[in-house]
Amino acid sequence: MRRRAVAVGGVSLVMLGALGWWAARAASGTTALSAAAAASAPMVLEFSAREVVTAQRLALPSVVEFSGALVAPGTAVVRAKAPGRLLSLAVAEGQRVRAGQVLGQIDQSELASRLREREAATEAARAQFTLAERQHRANEGLAAQQFIAPTALETSLSQMNAARAQWQSAQAQLDTLRLAQRDATLTAPIAGIVAKRQVLPGEQLAVEQAVLTIVDLARLELAGLVGTHEVARLRPGLAVQVQVEGHDQPAQARIERIAPAAEPGTRSIGVTVALPNPDERYRAGPYAVARVVLDDATPRLTLPATALTSASGQEHVWTLEAGKLMRRAVTTGRRDAASGRVELLAGLPEGVPVLLARFDNLREGAPARVRGEAAVPVPMAVSR
Repeated sequence: MRRRAVAVGGVSLVMLGALGWWAARAASGTTALSAAAAASAPMVLEFSAREVVTAQRLALPSVVEFSGALVAPGTAVVRAKAPGRLLSLAVAEGQRVRAGQVLGQIDQSELASRLREREAATEAARAQFTLAERQHRANEGLAAQQFIAPTALETSLSQMNAARAQWQSAQAQLDTLRLAQRDATLTAPIAGIVAKRQVLPGEQLAVEQAVLTIVDLARLELAGLVGTHEVARLRPGLAVQVQVEGHDQPAQARIERIAPAAEPGTRSIGVTVALPNPDERYRAGPYAVARVVLDDATPRLTLPATALTSASGQEHVWTLEAGKLMRRAVTTGRRDAASGRVELLAGLPEGVPVLLARFDNLREGAPARVRGEAAVPVPMAVSR
């Protein structure tokens, strides 16, 4: 009996050991299945609230830009009005002058000789006229007493008239030479700054030869070309921001005039901007860009420009819809560089969350949510 009890106890122990082994194996299998299921579950991408935006309706002002060089409309060229050698030139480039200031002198020796000659000729013509007039007056008395024939009186009258004409002609030539003598002195026609000297003292000048260029910087102009589809929105008097090359801050100006016809070949119309420059901060010649901001009365659906990506010429945005990433193709319109926003014409409903920045390696359909929101459960198949 004792041996049978021992045998039965041994069998019981063996059976209990087997049951424990099967229980441990089943438990480890369940744990492995849970770990495999957790490993196969897709990762949920999380974005902060600052990384997600929605489209907003805002007014987007349109901008018309054109460029050109600054020019000074108040520019005068001092020219020689009389031929001769340039004796002196009292100003240099960059020097300020006032209107009427003497700038230089042309040699008048030859002109003075011609002037004396013409004065003598004029005096002789005057004497001839005086003699002819006196003779005619005497002939009138003789004709009244019938001492001379009427034809003799007519002859003396013709001689007197001819002498008067010669005297008047000589006087006109004398006045011309005197004017040339006055023009031999070069004077400034306007107040401004000497921009260029075309000649040097000692050179022989011809009539109308350029000597100096004087520029008045108190008012500058910028002339540019604007397309015919944009110029209709412009009008004289509109405010313009002019960014001048070499300056950080734009200058305030206004549209002065608009050309009445388009340029042949370009189909563009000239627009001139007037830039007041009383302190002479700007110079003539630098390149400048004019920027006209036109207000927008219609609110438009807009997004920040950073939310858009482009591929093969098509623009896209990444959205969060039903707990997943979606890639939507959109059509854009106006762009406002100042606010950094872009108009959306089609492709995105209002209220849909959009990723603000561009992220790499995004996959359409991947689970995603905004941090702090509950994740949308994603069904998964578990292998057994």
